[in-house]
Amino acid sequence: MLGPLSIVIAYLLGGIPFGFLLVKFTKGADVRESGSGNIGATNVLRTTGRVAGVATLLLDIAKGYVAVWLAAKLTGGAPEWTSLAALAVMAGHAYPVFLKFQGGKAVATFIGAFAYLAFLPLAAVLLLFVAVVAVTRYISAASILAAAAFPFGVWMILHPPVQVTAAAFIAGAFVVYRHKSNWARLRTGVENRFSWGPQ
Repeated sequence: MLGPLSIVIAYLLGGIPFGFLLVKFTKGADVRESGSGNIGATNVLRTTGRVAGVATLLLDIAKGYVAVWLAAKLTGGAPEWTSLAALAVMAGHAYPVFLKFQGGKAVATFIGAFAYLAFLPLAAVLLLFVAVVAVTRYISAASILAAAAFPFGVWMILHPPVQVTAAAFIAGAFVVYRHKSNWARLRTGVENRFSWGPQ
């Protein structure tokens, strides 16, 4: 029973909309009505400011990590349950029950979840992410490339249990899918570039 419980907890943790709550409590505004309409760190940074954006990023990473850590504690580290917890916390962020299933793109939560499951491959793709942002100033392009590369890094660097490899491929594909609107804007040259603070 603890395995399924860990998945439910992971989904509910993922569903805590930290970006939405921070903007609501500090500005009295609904972040979904500004910028891209997303509840994630990038839109909070762009519409509300550096402090709120960084806080959202750190909290969304933390909930991903805690969800998988807790699943490991409840199930003795069973890879099938920790892998499912990683996917569940991402799903909770993207489709939170608390916001009528309208959530974020799950990049920060993805980072937190796989910081527990696959730290070395994650560190490698985060370097790729930073390099792409530095060159292009497109957070979305960096997220798409890093997410696409991540599962191959997991497979090549770690050779983990098949459940972890499968979760990495599903998670990477999910992040790419959640950026489909960004991909369309990148193709037409109208995607927002990264900057520190409101635009």
